[in-house]
Amino acid sequence: MYLVILFAAIAAFLALRLYSVLGKRTGHEQPLPRPAEERVGAPQMPRTIDMPPEVRETGPRAVETGAEGGLRALVAADPAFDVNQFVEGAKSAYRMILEAFWKGDRETLDWLVEPDVRESFVEAIDAREAAGETLDNRLISIERAAISDIALEGRVARITMRFDADIAAITRDKDGNVIAGSLSDAVETHDVWTFSRDLASGDPNWKLSDTDEA
Repeated sequence: MYLVILFAAIAAFLALRLYSVLGKRTGHEQPLPRPAEERVGAPQMPRTIDMPPEVRETGPRAVETGAEGGLRALVAADPAFDVNQFVEGAKSAYRMILEAFWKGDRETLDWLVEPDVRESFVEAIDAREAAGETLDNRLISIERAAISDIALEGRVARITMRFDADIAAITRDKDGNVIAGSLSDAVETHDVWTFSRDLASGDPNWKLSDTDEA
């Protein structure tokens, strides 16, 4: 069985950090580069290929209708996959990756995202630092997080998540003066992130392999 390595690490990590330093693009500040969870750990409990009943009950759907076929194929290929654990891990990844990007934390990005995505992030960070600008962002809330697509390419699984969030952010110049945005007004944002994992690998973790806007 896979060990849920990252979920425990995520919980400990997030407990030590203030949500006030988290962020997301809002239109007020530098957009995320393209191509763009933290790794999302594989779950422990085996699942059947039937749609999990909790996905169909009240509340926001964890899996959108168009992704149900892909989910069945993924569970058939990896019976240990659990929808709810993945979604919760993806939400934590969303926070951690954004925090690393806003802070210019290249080391953290190394183990959260695929190499080509990291390169795009680092290029944007380098440009921001060269301009003497810093980002002051706050993730107010994640209103919705759901799987919108699942694809299998050989043994490589790709899960696309849609995140609807409220964000407040500002951009400061080298002297600390606000040049864009506001921390008093939250902006509704809609993002589409794709996480990938080689099912044949012994590594149970998922990495961010692409970002886009909904």
